[in-house]
Amino acid sequence: MKRRSLFAATGAGLVLAAPRLQAQGTWPSRQIRLVVPFSPGGSVDAMARVTAQKLQERLGQPVIVENRTGGNGAIGGIAVAQSPPDGYTFCFSASIQILARLVMRSPGYDPMVDLQPVARVGQGPLLLIMNLQRPQTTLQEVAAAVRANPRDWSFGVSSLGSAGHLATVEFIRQVGVDVTAASYRGTSPALADMMGGSIALIFDPMLATLPPVRAGRVKGVAITSAQRSAAAPNIPTTAEGGMPSIDLESWWALWGPRGLPAEITARINAELATAMFEADVRERVGSLGIEPMFQAGAELAQFMERDFARSQELLRIANFQPQ
Repeated sequence: MKRRSLFAATGAGLVLAAPRLQAQGTWPSRQIRLVVPFSPGGSVDAMARVTAQKLQERLGQPVIVENRTGGNGAIGGIAVAQSPPDGYTFCFSASIQILARLVMRSPGYDPMVDLQPVARVGQGPLLLIMNLQRPQTTLQEVAAAVRANPRDWSFGVSSLGSAGHLATVEFIRQVGVDVTAASYRGTSPALADMMGGSIALIFDPMLATLPPVRAGRVKGVAITSAQRSAAAPNIPTTAEGGMPSIDLESWWALWGPRGLPAEITARINAELATAMFEADVRERVGSLGIEPMFQAGAELAQFMERDFARSQELLRIANFQPQ
């Protein structure tokens, strides 16, 4: 963990261009890897395991999740970008994955160029959670306390470029004071530090943050959506708390190495287009405020371009500089 007044980042190595390979024989004929660039226990890991299970059921081959942390998602992303585009190695990550060059000076690769989008499979709002020892209960009370004594407050960020990072940057901009933050290698270690009292606040997807709220281990303060979530109807929105511009969602997607054969992409998309709407998926993630979905092709490419532009503008307004 690294502490700065904003956030610290780790660079990564140079991407090597992989040759285009054609799918050989019957695909798949062996185990498939989903590389998750963050630690187990967070929302990316949880959604990856749901997706891996559905692909395994439908493809008839083992689909394993491999956590490769570091570099704000760049370590895992580079590993996939350097892999042969043969359909046996994929990256499963969140919205953070496309923002590497916005938040790091030397990420070592450009995921918008070096990775090939396959499908977006879920989306959902963030939940601001707080250490139980803090007496505040509302977003207005938290903002007032931060303004009055910023040195007494700190944020945890699962990784630079995450939706939680963007929400944190916007919160700090709105309160108008410098707040210490800690950048982690995923949500799980940040949650552990929050429950231990090292940090006070975290914005992160409900998939990871709502269970500890329900268990009474942290406080739920506000949800970053225009309307309250059916999964947590008693928690107000950031708009209700006077910060409507913190209206952000995280999303989760599957990428392959650039040059992935079209027939492999088509097969995966055909399976995910129905698998992500099955009852067990809706039950597993829907109760945590996540909306299973399917988006691919040109529509997905256009969505990513818009999301990248919006994130870039949020960081520009906040005068955030790549670390």
